[in-house]
Amino acid sequence: MKKCIAFSAMFILLLNSCGTTNHKTKYPVRKTNPISTNTGSSTTSAAQVEREYEALMKTYKSETAQVLTYLLNDSSDDPRTSITIENNSRCNTVMTISGTNYFKKIPIAAYKSGSVMVPKNQNYNLSGMVCNAVYQKTKFVGSSYKVTVSN
Repeated sequence: MKKCIAFSAMFILLLNSCGTTNHKTKYPVRKTNPISTNTGSSTTSAAQVEREYEALMKTYKSETAQVLTYLLNDSSDDPRTSITIENNSRCNTVMTISGTNYFKKIPIAAYKSGSVMVPKNQNYNLSGMVCNAVYQKTKFVGSSYKVTVSN
């Protein structure tokens, strides 16, 4: 009988040490932080570019008239030239053009073009995001220059 009581006590202690389950206890719901990926969440680069595009469109002044005047007239002695960017992608984009003493961001809608007048005979860095793809190029611009981007 002593063995049976000792065995029962050991068995109860063993079960107690394993823990108990209280089915009536409500545990708080744990919320996990979203993981940032480049597959369409609101924190992706495409979403950031779209926000920047919308903000720039509110204040951006197009230089299309100046560029057309330059291209249609004999402007070989003009100290400036044009850079035209054609966006053949399905995404709005913001292209950054930077050079010596020059910096400009150009919002370009999907399937549209944007252009600017820049000082001639300089190296320019052209960069931007086109539908989650990075575009970056350095180009020496001595006369009118056109680039086409697509996804």
